[in-house]
Formats: sequence, C-alpha cells, structure tokens
Amino acid sequence: MWNAAVDGKKLTFHLSGINNQNFIMSDEETGSWWQQVSGEAIQGPMKGKKLAAVAQDEVSFDVWRRENPRGRVLRPDPRVVKKYAGADWENVIAKLPTVGTLTDKRLEPRALIVGIERKGVAKAYPFTAVQKQSPLLDSVGGTPIVLVVAEDGRSLRAFDRTVEGRVLDLYAKPNAKPLTLVDAQSGSEWNFAGVATNGPLAGRSLARVPFINDYWFDWKNYHPQTALYTLGAR
Repeated sequence: MWNAAVDGKKLTFHLSGINNQNFIMSDEETGSWWQQVSGEAIQGPMKGKKLAAVAQDEVSFDVWRRENPRGRVLRPDPRVVKKYAGADWENVIAKLPTVGTLTDKRLEPRALIVGIERKGVAKAYPFTAVQKQSPLLDSVGGTPIVLVVAEDGRSLRAFDRTVEGRVLDLYAKPNAKPLTLVDAQSGSEWNFAGVATNGPLAGRSLARVPFINDYWFDWKNYHPQTALYTLGAR
C-alpha cells in the first residue's frame, strides 16, 4: 500500500499492465508508469520518484472483528467473487512459472516472504521462519523491528520496537489467548495491535512498520541487494 501523494500532489492511479508478473500503475495527472512492488515511477515525467509506503493490514476476519467489534463489512460483488471463487486459488498460482532467471537459490522462487525496506536497506523474511519464531526481533536499516504472527498463524504485523527512546525486547506470554506480548524492560503487556494494555507502559503504542507479503523471485528482482533472514539469527 502506497501514499498516493507525491511532492504534495495527490495522484489518481489505474492499472495499466503487467511487468515481470508485477502490476504497472499509471497516474492520470502525469501519465507516468509506476511499479507495484517498489512504488517507483519507471517511465514518464515522474520517473525516479518513489511513493511512500503506508502500513496496512492483511489479517483474518476473526482478528479484524475482535479489534473492530462494531465494524461494517462491504457486501461482496458477485461479479468479482466468481473470478476468485476457487478455494485452491493460491495453490494454482504457486504452480505458475516465473519470469526471468533467479540465480539466488536460497529459497524457492515462489516461497512467500515478508519484505521490509528501511532507509534504503531491504530484507526478506521467509514467512515460515516468522511463523516459527514469532515474535521475531531484528533490525532493518537501523530500525529495531518486531514481526508478530497472531494466534491464527496467518495474520502478521510489523512494529518499530522503540518506545520513548528505549528498544524493547518482546516475547510471547505463555498460554495467553488472545496473543499477548511482554517486554523484558518494563514487564508491560502488549496486544496484537501494538498497544500496551497493562504495566508501566500502559497506553503506549508501537509504531507500525510497512511491509510487503511477496514471492521471493519478485522481491529479489526489485531488491537485488536484499538481505535474507535466517531462522534463529538476529
């Protein structure tokens, strides 16, 4: 997800095509073409400009409903649902060939990764590693981060674990449902939304860190210098 404003000017985007199995968007205002995965303008008057990443959610309905008990859900458009009705859609996509030649064989081309970029530094986290190690503590581009998978094993969020100048070390509270994190520095408890619900830091919030759920071949293609997280490494 990207901020639609560039240099203070709001742009209106439309899907224009596919490049290396990645969306190309064009903006009405300048006619520039923008790459989906990087947010960078690759052609037109805006070439070289980059959209600012915005923290977004890709969580299960159970997690969303718990955090938004009075939330409203849009009724599905039956014309669109028919196109994506297959329960095995992800399995079908996983079998499609990839474009280009991926010389980095550390992961399978369509291995799912969590991609984070901070201050020009990119790092990929295999989703299976995040699931096994959650909460996963690391640092990207000088930003101390934590990747957290909810109790459903699918919903994921990333946070900056700096609070009031202190870098927190977070771990999962044993047997807590829903998921509860505890920081070693103050003993405060934190929920999946990144809010301290109990302890000395109660009421404080962790800042969200934007990330992209992507395939390894796609992330590597547009972030050739990316680091790759290894399970258990910090």
